[in-house]
Amino acid sequence: MMDIEEFRRQAHRMVDWMADYMGGIESYPVRAQVKPGEIAAKLPDGPPAQSESMDLIFEDFQRDVMPGMTHWQHPSFFAYFTANSSPPSVLAEMLTAALGAQCMLWQTSPAATEMETKVLDWLRQMTGLPDGFHGVIQDSASGAILCAILTAREQATGWQGNKAGLKNVPRLTAYTSGETHSATEKGIKIAGMGADNLRKLPVDENFAVIPEELERMIVEDKAADAVPAIVIASIGATGVGAVDPLRRIGEICKKHGVFLHVDAAWAGSAWILPETRWMMDGMEYADSVVFNPHKWMFTNFDCSAHYVRDPDALIHTLTILPEFLKSREQGQVIDYRDWSVPLGRRFRALKLWFVIRSYGVEGLQEMIRAHIGYAEELEGRIDAAEDFELVAPRVLALTTFRYHPKGVDDEAELDRLNEALIMRLNDGGKLYLTQTRVRGKYAIRFNIGQTWTERRHVEAGWREIVETASGL
Repeated sequence: MMDIEEFRRQAHRMVDWMADYMGGIESYPVRAQVKPGEIAAKLPDGPPAQSESMDLIFEDFQRDVMPGMTHWQHPSFFAYFTANSSPPSVLAEMLTAALGAQCMLWQTSPAATEMETKVLDWLRQMTGLPDGFHGVIQDSASGAILCAILTAREQATGWQGNKAGLKNVPRLTAYTSGETHSATEKGIKIAGMGADNLRKLPVDENFAVIPEELERMIVEDKAADAVPAIVIASIGATGVGAVDPLRRIGEICKKHGVFLHVDAAWAGSAWILPETRWMMDGMEYADSVVFNPHKWMFTNFDCSAHYVRDPDALIHTLTILPEFLKSREQGQVIDYRDWSVPLGRRFRALKLWFVIRSYGVEGLQEMIRAHIGYAEELEGRIDAAEDFELVAPRVLALTTFRYHPKGVDDEAELDRLNEALIMRLNDGGKLYLTQTRVRGKYAIRFNIGQTWTERRHVEAGWREIVETASGL
């Protein structure tokens, strides 16, 4: 068993390694360059019977584990949406791990509960969300979407879904864009509403939901004795960053009594910039909204900010009170275990508190504004390039494009070329990109949002794309 002095020695050593890692992360290939099974082959088939030294364990970590890591904190990580980190966030995570608290009730860690309430309201103010929203930190936007679906289900069934099940209640329907994250369909399945009852809405030339189509579907479903339960609008959807017209959607939801959830998992962090808040027009109609500081606010995964208009509805949906969870403070304090699906809760608010205090609102604004500026410059380069084309409007720091060399107009061949391009780029390790399909066309996403990314990384990434494409 490790004693405290040995822990101190190893902790200092590992902190030094972490600092070196952050400082030298550009020396690593962005994406892991291993084959399936390669890391597992290095690990023993069974556990050790006797204690092993931490020196040996750490050496094995560096030799056997690190080659199999994709480096999400690399400044040339342009794939997916980022799950970024920062030094103050890492320090907070170290303290959280040392405390080892399970923060399900106010009583099990009053500071964790009260800090979560306070910091989530800081974040509400920072992003311009209206008064009346109450925040909770979820593990992911997927978890928040599920909570929204469950709450909408219960309201639509008169709180009978949890009690009697869905067999004897009307058929429930849900509505969302075809651009929406797959977490929506998963949540509908988990909630027992059935994927067949999820209506995928058509989109316009900017990939935004067409409100008239939403209302038409709601009216048709009501005429067929279904109960429209929830609309999930997207602000910055995964594929091309689509932004739905929130005000018009909200008016339709209010008219028909439908729960409105806003999924802004990626784009919501940009609301700390006043110039991006046009996306929020109509937010007063929302029943709940989510965005992820762990995507673009330099806070370690997991930290998803979920805001609800009516906390009592969420609590009524999720609360179960066995004897062992009762406390004398019940009714006087918030017990966040009633606000999410898992009972157990980590002290996630600490890292957000560290990050906001360490950078300040102005520092965070400067970083996000810089990322958007780099993307705007990249958009200009792509637009000016003879053999490349934009396939969707840039949204914030996400640019979607494809390689389209002169004289090649066969769509199947263009798909093949772009797939070959992205595979060659990612295999090279100098940058990491992911793909999407835009109206059937294979396209490349270039998302800028990593904590350490500077203009030079974006410029180098574009050069690598151009040079690699010319060699296909």
